[in-house]
Amino acid sequence: MTGLDELDHETAQPRAGRGTADPVKALLHRHRELCERAVDPLEIAAGLEAHGVTDRTAAGFRHRDVFSLAEELYARIPRDGDVSRPSADRTAPGLRAGWVVLTLLPGVLGLASVAALRLTHGQTRVHAVSAGVLAIALAMRAALRRGRPPGTTPAVSGPPTTGTAAGTCWLVGYALLGDGLLRTAIAGGPDALPTGVTGATSDGGWALAVAPALALTLAFAPGAWSARLFAARARREVAASRDLEDFADSVRPLLFGALALFLCALAALFAFCATALDEPFTLHEVLTLGALFFLARLLSLHGFTHAPKVILVAAALAQATVLAVVLTARLPGCGALATPVETLVTAWDPSGIPTLICGGAALTLLIHAARTLTRASVHAQPEAPPQGDPA
Repeated sequence: MTGLDELDHETAQPRAGRGTADPVKALLHRHRELCERAVDPLEIAAGLEAHGVTDRTAAGFRHRDVFSLAEELYARIPRDGDVSRPSADRTAPGLRAGWVVLTLLPGVLGLASVAALRLTHGQTRVHAVSAGVLAIALAMRAALRRGRPPGTTPAVSGPPTTGTAAGTCWLVGYALLGDGLLRTAIAGGPDALPTGVTGATSDGGWALAVAPALALTLAFAPGAWSARLFAARARREVAASRDLEDFADSVRPLLFGALALFLCALAALFAFCATALDEPFTLHEVLTLGALFFLARLLSLHGFTHAPKVILVAAALAQATVLAVVLTARLPGCGALATPVETLVTAWDPSGIPTLICGGAALTLLIHAARTLTRASVHAQPEAPPQGDPA
């Protein structure tokens, strides 16, 4: 109890009697390590927030908010000399060559796979493209497992969960095959497998859409770099902000800016791919799918894995349901089921279906990210255990 006696002496307060126990002292004892390690009150506030302390909880300690409570805890800790706040240079780790290579690898393998699709024929083409798809999947898995952006929590940098991976694979597969399959299904097909050659069809078959999938693999690197930029700038704001509300207000534009930066890069890459491969310019479909993937990965990197998994699986199920409805409408008496889908495809085109589904899913994740990734506790201590996704 000597340390607590000294705290009473340092704050020039009398020892609390049995009937007037100091609740702040009890909180300080519970979070003493956090308070001693913190270089400013905002770090303590972020840590308290991570442990579930809210402004309503702070009112029980006779403080107006969590930051005010953190200031008292910070003042009660005796310190040997002044502890300076970390500089922006020390809160922003540099790029690692291995991480950069891993982020570029999926795009390089994507280009190689498209070249194999165009330059090979017959059984050789099947083997070459299958090997390319497998190589891309392994490269992305390696990048997600060992290629985390510097400064993000190591414990949440592993590969996607089963549900997330399944949803992602379906959404990419739909971008490659779905529009052509939907158009063919509405017309009464398909009567054959996809041709495998972009822009060409066989009797009863349908064409692949390679440009969206290729653009997404090439955009893996800009997405990883944008996520890293957001994490680094957010950590700088932890050192510069005055309170939790000020931090949230400063980080929210960073989130929107990182998303916009990634979408601009994705739009440029898709324009190049669509022009080079002579495919339809379905930019709206690619941007909504890219936004969905980027926000899902950004949330997962910071420990919020439940919402991305649920949203990705829901989007995949919605796309599968659309195809199932069109095929079910061929049964006697079920023709009206496909009317909404056919109306949308006639008014727009088949790409309108994934645009609406992925756009709604991306908007949901953006709202969730704006609420969760603007917490100081998410960024203040990158080496802390991962946060659980809020209920």
